[in-house]
Amino acid sequence: MEQLATRSWDLRFRPYGIADRVSVLRMSDRLSADSLYTRFFAGTPRLPRHYVALLDGLDHWDREAMVALDRDEIAGIAEYVRHPGRPWRAGLAVLVTDRWQRRGVGTALVVYLAELAARRGITEFDADVVLTNKGAVRFVRRGWPAARSTRDGASTHFRLPLPSTA
Repeated sequence: MEQLATRSWDLRFRPYGIADRVSVLRMSDRLSADSLYTRFFAGTPRLPRHYVALLDGLDHWDREAMVALDRDEIAGIAEYVRHPGRPWRAGLAVLVTDRWQRRGVGTALVVYLAELAARRGITEFDADVVLTNKGAVRFVRRGWPAARSTRDGASTHFRLPLPSTA
């Protein structure tokens, strides 16, 4: 388990575990409608149950998730799902509670997750970002200067190359 501390916050980062289910469900109380929309691309008042069920089915190889913990509450979660026909690529998604947004939590989660993915043979993430999520678009543009993107209506699809572990 990694510890990340700064003057303003102290969080722990680790892979998602089945015991995190209840904490993930409690995240809904700390997510605005906008945060839920930008993650799930749909108006939903709470985290969808099928999303939590998918987290419970992680195999920690083709499907992995990292959590940021603020004491016993989840402040953020980032996950990847490997593409079945393209095992070097994986879809990336990030969700950070409103209180912890714009404080580097999502960035730290993606860094840890990318390290794990690269060690498992993944060389590229795919990420779909709603255009109104300007923070996520800025994060991608700054963190991945080599990213390729295509616009699809109200969202952008990014292909994000991972740094080599060699």
